[in-house]
Amino acid sequence: MDAATQQKIDKWLGGNYDQAVKDEIQKLQKEDPAGLEDAFYKNLEFGTGGLRGIMGIGTNRMNKYTVGMATQGYANYLKQCFGDDVSVAIAYDCRNNSSLFASITANVFAANGIKVYLFEALRPTPELSFAIRTLGCKGGVVCTASHNPKEYNGYKAYWDDGAQMVPPHDKNVIKEVEKIASVDDVKWSLPTGQAGGGEANIIKLGEDMDAQYLNMVKGLSVYPDVCTAQSDMKIVYTSIHGTGIVLVPKALEKFGFNNVNIVEEQMIPDGNFPTVVYPNPEETEAMSIGLKKAAALDADILLGTDPDADRVAIGVKNKKGEWVLLNGNQTAVIAFNYMIEARKAKGIAQPNDMVIKTIVTSDMIDVIAKANNVACYNVLTGFKWISKMIKEKEGKENYIIGGEESFGLMIGDKIRDKDAISAVALSCEMAAYEKNKGRTLFDKLIDLYVQYGLYKESLVSITKKGMNGAAEITAMMEGYRSNPPQTIDGGAVVELLDYELQVAKNLQTGESRAIDLPKSNVLQFVLADGTKISARPSGTEPKIKFYFSVNAKLDSADDFDATEKQLDEKIKRIIEEMKLK
Repeated sequence: MDAATQQKIDKWLGGNYDQAVKDEIQKLQKEDPAGLEDAFYKNLEFGTGGLRGIMGIGTNRMNKYTVGMATQGYANYLKQCFGDDVSVAIAYDCRNNSSLFASITANVFAANGIKVYLFEALRPTPELSFAIRTLGCKGGVVCTASHNPKEYNGYKAYWDDGAQMVPPHDKNVIKEVEKIASVDDVKWSLPTGQAGGGEANIIKLGEDMDAQYLNMVKGLSVYPDVCTAQSDMKIVYTSIHGTGIVLVPKALEKFGFNNVNIVEEQMIPDGNFPTVVYPNPEETEAMSIGLKKAAALDADILLGTDPDADRVAIGVKNKKGEWVLLNGNQTAVIAFNYMIEARKAKGIAQPNDMVIKTIVTSDMIDVIAKANNVACYNVLTGFKWISKMIKEKEGKENYIIGGEESFGLMIGDKIRDKDAISAVALSCEMAAYEKNKGRTLFDKLIDLYVQYGLYKESLVSITKKGMNGAAEITAMMEGYRSNPPQTIDGGAVVELLDYELQVAKNLQTGESRAIDLPKSNVLQFVLADGTKISARPSGTEPKIKFYFSVNAKLDSADDFDATEKQLDEKIKRIIEEMKLK
């Protein structure tokens, strides 16, 4: 163990930390010195989105001390920017310790003279974004680790527009957090009623905010009459032990749906996620109980949300009557198309309508938007960049929907983060719209493929844990950056887009063009046939992600299976060639 790590451990043993924490350190010194080193070898980084990590003792873990120190730094920056008249909103999800971390966060803010609106019980993350905007708060925090495994928790920080922070605020908050060198620098609490802080400065939020939020969601409906006509459409919903159970059933009721079947085995909020290995609706395993229930009931649609209810998964029956899960790109394609197509059919489309997607989300959306004369903007991964684009276009263009491939949608501009509550409601409206015509959402997806081309996407995530993980990921990216492949699957790589250098280079002509987006450690390889491969280290996990997009013309719905199989084989060949298995 190096001297710096030992110094941190000694500081905790001799500092103002709970005796139980000191006892645990001493126990680990004897029983698990390697685990103790991993818990202290670095500080848990307050990144551009906040904190996320494994819960436990140590500077590299999520615990009351790392949460308190982060909050103190954030509070200092809010007061620098806005003076003494500052308010924040705080929410938390179902994870173990989320309620505790939210309470600590609230107390530290309050002790700093900041007015706190704290949700009285667990709530979906998107409602926090809505509350910040509705209450005119200067910032906010939600305690959640989204879809990470049960050992994790997190702390997502928001700005006054209800979005996660972008430059310069993200970097500036990090600097302030890094200045908090000790737990002794934190104002943990002030006595109740004392001027300038304490519990008197904490206001509870509950059903009133829920009602305002649900009314907003209801206002997103394009065809409420269709929902009424299909009020008995058979819906299956699973919250995967998360916060979605608080608001999804109410939102569906508001839309007029009265045949909602809850997956009972997963309806109780539980941070241990007892029925799943990984509480991520992107994973088939997490949706398996829901799929069985949907099949047993012969449902029309299946929906699932992650623990903090900002991601949505959709299950539908294919042409063979088999239940399948749409991937995030397919969900986005259907949703974007519906908001463009239905608004046009309803006569409420505006000439300045716009949609926003991320650079790793299906290019099929760009094609659909162009065909409908709707502006489509591409931004970096993360809804904070979608929100930033909305702010830049405010008053000039009319935002209708944004999304990314990782099962996130943001419909309408009343919130500034991905929102699975409204996505579930609109997905059911989309299904009702098709059912009203004797069709399914899968039928609609195939029609879109015939009209615009079959786009097939896939994702490979490679995890590099431990102290060497980050270095290995960095080395992988530098290898691709300095020595890009000239061909992939027999096709020439015609363009390399380097978002870190903000340059797109034509590898055949040597010509370059500027990328007008903020710097980000992302590389994209574009082939002559439109194939695109993207490499992006995760900002919240020790992972590097590879995104694959291939496409082909689809002459008829009857050709779907064969064409999809050809594209799947193409992706497999690319993965093998890049040695990513």
